[in-house]
Amino acid sequence: MKNIFYVVALAFVFTSCQKQAKIGFVDNGIIINDYQEKKDLETKFQGKDELFRKRADSIGQAFQQEVQQAQVAAQKASQQQAQQIMGGLQQKQQQLQQQMQAEQQQIQQAFQTEMDSVIVKVKRFVKDYGKKNGYSYVLGTSDASATVMYGTEENDLTKDVLEALNAAYKK
Repeated sequence: MKNIFYVVALAFVFTSCQKQAKIGFVDNGIIINDYQEKKDLETKFQGKDELFRKRADSIGQAFQQEVQQAQVAAQKASQQQAQQIMGGLQQKQQQLQQQMQAEQQQIQQAFQTEMDSVIVKVKRFVKDYGKKNGYSYVLGTSDASATVMYGTEENDLTKDVLEALNAAYKK
């Protein structure tokens, strides 16, 4: 009987001495969407996208004028010449469309590349934040994938991490 008591007491001592894991969580959607660098990146690419659209519109308008002039010329020309004129316009239209699509894809790819870099930076920051503040785990959650179904406010690091992340970005 004494042995059982000693074993239970010893087990109690060992389990009470173990360090509890410090766990926190962040809302990934809030961290990413409210991160100033991401907002600046979006503003930068909105400007590029706007310039692209203006350029595409002016090219489209110039092409429409060219089409109208070609139609007038085609009416005065022979049928064979009219077909050549219109065929040349179709070819030019296809080239312009391909050029515009390629430019738009370049803008989208550049945005995605920079956005991926921001996400990597945020992940690295959260990892360092967790280490510096003694967390064993920092979990991520969002509306799209609710990894954390419930967490107390004291374990929600979203606001603290976002403030620290934006402060580091301002430097």
